[in-house]
Amino acid sequence: MKRFHPISLVVLVWVGWTPSIAQLSVQRAEVGGGLGVFNYTGDLARSYNLRFSKPAATVFYKSNISNVVSFRSTLTAGKVGASDTADPLDAFAAQRAASFDVFLMEVGAGFEYHFLNWRDDVRRLRFTPYLFAGAALFGISGVPNKTAEYSNVQLAIPFGGGVKYVLNPRYYLSFEFGIRKTFFDYLDNVSDGDVTIKNYQYGNRFDYDNYFYTGFSLTYTFYEIPCPTSPYR
Repeated sequence: MKRFHPISLVVLVWVGWTPSIAQLSVQRAEVGGGLGVFNYTGDLARSYNLRFSKPAATVFYKSNISNVVSFRSTLTAGKVGASDTADPLDAFAAQRAASFDVFLMEVGAGFEYHFLNWRDDVRRLRFTPYLFAGAALFGISGVPNKTAEYSNVQLAIPFGGGVKYVLNPRYYLSFEFGIRKTFFDYLDNVSDGDVTIKNYQYGNRFDYDNYFYTGFSLTYTFYEIPCPTSPYR
C-alpha cells in the first residue's frame, strides 16, 4: 500500500479548513502572501542563530471579526536546517558533527489582535502593531537515516507579533516574527542517547525543538458591498 506523504496531509487540512473560515467573514476578508525565512532552536542551536536562516514563504486568508480582531488561516513552507560544523555549541558538538536540512510545511489557524483601531473610517491610521496566536500542524520531509520512530506530522503552537502598514485602502504591508512551540525533539533528528557510549550522537530529550518564521507580506482586502433594497418592500 502506498504511503501517504506527510506534506500532502498538511495541504489537505488547510484546503479543507479555509472554505469554512471564509463563512465567518461578516464585513471584509483578506488574502495575501509573503516571503521570509525559517530558523530553528534545538540540540544543534540553543539560541536564534542568523547563520541557520533558510528561505520560506507563506500564503494566508483572514476573516475580520471586528475592527481589531481577525481570524487567520495560513499555509507556510520552506527549508529548516542547522549544522554542528558551521557553528558548534561546544567541543562535544564539534565531535558529533551532526546536521540536518529538511523541507517543512505548516498549516495553521488563529487570531490576530491589533492594538490600534486602524480600520476606523473617521480617524484613519496608517499602521498598527499586532499580536497573534493559534494552533498548527507541520509536516517534514527529507529526513535521512531516522534515529527513532516518529510521525512526520506534528503539532505546534504559533505565536508572535508584527507591524502592519496601510499602503492604501486595498493593500497592506506587514512585517512579522513568529515562534512555533513544538512538542517534538526530532526536528533536527537528534535527541536523547546513551551518554555512556562516547559516540556523541545524543542531545537533550527534555528540550523540545522549536522553529521560527520571520518575513514580509502583502495583503489584499475584499470589501463587502451591501446589496440595494427597495424602499417599498
